[in-house]
Amino acid sequence: MIIGILKEIKPQENRVCMTPAGVDQMKAGGHTVYVEKNAGKGSGFDDILYTEAGAVILDTPQEIYDIADMVMHVKEPQPSEYGLIKKDQIVFTYLHLAAERELTDALLKTGSIGIAYETIEDKKGGLPLLAPMSEVAGRLATQQGAKYLERTFGGRGLLLGGVTGTPSANVLVIGGGVVGIHAAQVACGMGANVTILDMNIDRLRYLSEIMPANCTALMSSPALIRELVQTADMVVGAVLVAGAKTPRLITRDMLPTMKKGSVIVDVAIDQGGCFETSKPTTHGDPIYEVDGVIHYCVANMPGAVPLTSTIALTNVTLPYALKLANNGWKSVLDDPGFAKGVNYVGDRLVCRPVADAFDLPYTDLKEVIRSVG
Repeated sequence: MIIGILKEIKPQENRVCMTPAGVDQMKAGGHTVYVEKNAGKGSGFDDILYTEAGAVILDTPQEIYDIADMVMHVKEPQPSEYGLIKKDQIVFTYLHLAAERELTDALLKTGSIGIAYETIEDKKGGLPLLAPMSEVAGRLATQQGAKYLERTFGGRGLLLGGVTGTPSANVLVIGGGVVGIHAAQVACGMGANVTILDMNIDRLRYLSEIMPANCTALMSSPALIRELVQTADMVVGAVLVAGAKTPRLITRDMLPTMKKGSVIVDVAIDQGGCFETSKPTTHGDPIYEVDGVIHYCVANMPGAVPLTSTIALTNVTLPYALKLANNGWKSVLDDPGFAKGVNYVGDRLVCRPVADAFDLPYTDLKEVIRSVG
């Protein structure tokens, strides 16, 4: 198969979807790899490293789209790329379709096959291609939130862990999954008073066992969230419903009850955000203020640490990319978890949460594969 590695064009996105080591493995599998010029530069991988691994460098994204059977990205295709995507081409990347109707409509018009990193599941129901970026985003959430608590940025002027004789900050983490646990671990390590919420009692038992004494795990409810935000200095939104739009857990009317200069970090912004006042921001302009509360809603948080993120991403995506290259996209039916990664085929949505998000028709993937032969 011919694989195309594209340069990211979303603002301040410095990751690349495959390292030179990944290209080497694709080549060893008998596949041809084309890499867009400077695709890896932001992550510290110069073009020469890709050519030494066996890739061919092409100057433009159009050249990549024109020649590749499968194109790979980190982030979703941008509007300038919609017209470049070919019929029957595999688009393998983070798509987050449920949060963006315009993107969904545009991709359905291309006739391509969209396979989303974030909806592929493993045998335990986990999200293996989302997990490493969630780890990065969770750790960054606390790191960034602590920075924006500084008075320089309009925050309360509070050190997360305090110092001798001063109080530590109160950190509320909503969601006890991969993002939440990593955000809570960093906050605990910095000495904050941490509360982590989840709706799964088994997950809460696990969190209670592994987290340090300055972390309290509680069953989430709207009433409890409303109560806890009033004393929180930082709130991390770490809720994910796989493939679907994120529920809004902090509403606009709660903000006036929060401390002035407190910080909320919405890690779920890629899926629409879990705060009613959230809107996507960038690394170049990461924060804004509503009712005295600082909002950090950067939609590609791991892009701030591209070297770490690119290596971690390649580690998990490469086995799936090799399966697609070796066996074709229809082979996903052999792995029910992999099959959940297919979001659309041609003009048909085969991911029910995306279809439900926009009240669009849903078609079972098996039916689509039977119809295309």
